[in-house]
Amino acid sequence: MEQQLNTFKSVRDAYRLLQELSAPLHLIQHVKLVGEAAEILILQFQQLDLGFDLDWIRLGVAFHDTGKILHPSELVEKGNRHEAAGETLLLSQDIDPKIARCCRSHGQWQQLECSFEELVVALADNLWKGKRNRELEHRVIGKVAQMLGKDYWDVFGCLEDKFEEIATSGDSRLARSLVLII
Repeated sequence: MEQQLNTFKSVRDAYRLLQELSAPLHLIQHVKLVGEAAEILILQFQQLDLGFDLDWIRLGVAFHDTGKILHPSELVEKGNRHEAAGETLLLSQDIDPKIARCCRSHGQWQQLECSFEELVVALADNLWKGKRNRELEHRVIGKVAQMLGKDYWDVFGCLEDKFEEIATSGDSRLARSLVLII
């Protein structure tokens, strides 16, 4: 008998599962704020008429830090134990493996062969708080150029500007994140 994967009709369903798994409010707020950055990226990619799986990005963002349920200290301290733990936890809930993999790939994009969608999850997780990562950004720009069949520099300008726009509003999102900690 084939195993039935847990599918989601919306990100709201993903948040509901996180709550069922006892995710702290701070974690749910975090993935919502990363989701804000991801939505700006998604809109930009749609305007470029890029073919991609926006549901994968949205669910990847919603679930990327699930392992912090098991490693709550990593909500406020650096650490990567949550990455493998999150993937394992989601797989135990019959979540699609490509979505569960975002738990690892958002932090290990330099070591793993990542899809465009996984790179966007990692990028949103950097930009949401105002952090720029040039290497990651250049990988995303390169993938977009390849997917569109254009030269890297033909897409650099509009994406670079959008990355800066998202990062510039990072302080506002970060402040909304800290409210739940206090």
